[in-house]
Amino acid sequence: MAVLPDITRHIPALRRYALVLTRDPGQVEDLVQESLARALAGSRTWRPGSDLRAWLLSITHNTFISGWRREQVARTGLEQGAEMVPAPMAAALPDLRVEARQVVERLLALPDSMREILLLAVVEEMSYREIADMLNIPLGTVMSRLARARQALRQQAGDGPATPAERRASFKLVE
Repeated sequence: MAVLPDITRHIPALRRYALVLTRDPGQVEDLVQESLARALAGSRTWRPGSDLRAWLLSITHNTFISGWRREQVARTGLEQGAEMVPAPMAAALPDLRVEARQVVERLLALPDSMREILLLAVVEEMSYREIADMLNIPLGTVMSRLARARQALRQQAGDGPATPAERRASFKLVE
């Protein structure tokens, strides 16, 4: 088993990402714990010198997807037509100020694919290339989903589309 550097410093990032994926603060610790267990069990697949945080986030993503697929299989045996609507995150965190709740609600209103990329780019400060590699999608897909996520948030906030100058200022150099 390969020796991993200190993975505990990446736990806050894993928790943030798990919250975005699950939308349920009660499931965050379970997902992070399962992800870390998988990381330790598969530590031989980590390449020393590569980005440990990106590797751990990728494992968290894959762990979530595996769990989601298991739920879908289990749910097919449930009553047909029963809808599973996730509780709004804002209800689980009543002490947030109104403005913070609005931001959370706007983020939750985004499609999962856009919200996930927005979090990885903005909060986790991952490059477009790192996101594309982690999610195994083309670089152009990352860029277009991120642009659509930002546009959707602006529209929800009533700010309208960005001006050309604002769009140019928000471009990142892609390596």
